[in-house]
Amino acid sequence: MFKRIGMALTGAVLSAVLLGSCATASFSKYKGIGRIKQYDIYSEQLPETFDGFRIAFATDFHYESRFTAKRLPNLVRALQSVDADVLILGGDYRGREGGDVEELFKALQQVSTPYGTYAVMGNHERGEADSLARKAMKDSGVKLLEHRVDTLWKGNRFIEICGIRNPFDLKRNGVSPTLALKPEDFVVMVTHTPDYVEDVDISHTDLALAGHTHGGQVSLFKRWTPAGNFSKYGSRFLTGLKHNSQGIPVIISNGLGTSRKDIRLFTPSEVVLVILHCGPEKP
Repeated sequence: MFKRIGMALTGAVLSAVLLGSCATASFSKYKGIGRIKQYDIYSEQLPETFDGFRIAFATDFHYESRFTAKRLPNLVRALQSVDADVLILGGDYRGREGGDVEELFKALQQVSTPYGTYAVMGNHERGEADSLARKAMKDSGVKLLEHRVDTLWKGNRFIEICGIRNPFDLKRNGVSPTLALKPEDFVVMVTHTPDYVEDVDISHTDLALAGHTHGGQVSLFKRWTPAGNFSKYGSRFLTGLKHNSQGIPVIISNGLGTSRKDIRLFTPSEVVLVILHCGPEKP
C-alpha cells in the first residue's frame, strides 16, 4: 500500500517551511520482524547536505517477550539492511518477566552507523530495569538523550536530535527542550509516548518519533483497539504518521515486542526507516 500525505504548516509552525511525506511498508524477510516500514519526509527546512539522510528507528523491544533471543539476530540483520546514517531507539528495552538487556545492546552494537546510536527511556525503565539499561547503553556506546539535544553535522550544516526524559512526568518534563532551539533549524524529536507531542508545546520540532502504543497489538483497520489505554487520546496516535494540533508530524511505530498479552493481530512488529528529503514532495 502506498500513501501520499501533504501538509502546509500554519504561521505558528514555521510558515516558511513546506513539508510532505509518503510511506511504504514491505513484509520483512527477517523472521520475527513483521515488516520494514519506510517514511519519506520532505522539508524545505532540511539542509541540502542532509538530503537522503536515513534514520533507522526501533522501539518497544520488551526483551524478552514475544521478541525473544531467537529473533535478535534477525533484528540486527533487518537494521543493517536499511543502511541507516543513524540508529534511534525508542525505549522499553526489558520485558515484564525480565530479559538480558546487556545481550540486547551487545547485539545492537553490531548495527554500525556513521552517526552512532541514540536512545530514550520508556515507561518500563524503572528501578532495576532502568539501571541495567543505562549500564548496557554506556557499555555499548549508545548516547542517551534525556531532555537533551545533540547536533549532527555534515560539512558546515547540521540537524538536531532531541530526546525527551520520562514524557509521562509532565510536572518535571513538561517543558520541551526544543523551545530553546532556533525555528529555522531542522529538529527530530524522540519521545517514548506520542501523547507528549500533544500534551506540551513542542514548537521548533520538524518531526517526532514515538512508540509505546504497539499499534494496539490488536487492532481493526488501524482505527480501533481493545487496548485503548496505551494513549489517553485513544486511537488518534495509534500507529503510523499522525500530526499534533500544531500540525507537527509524528511517526508512531508498532514496535517489536509485546506487553500485557503476548499477542499481535493486524499490528505487525516493525523496524522503521525514515528518509529525509530537502524540498517539497515531488509529484
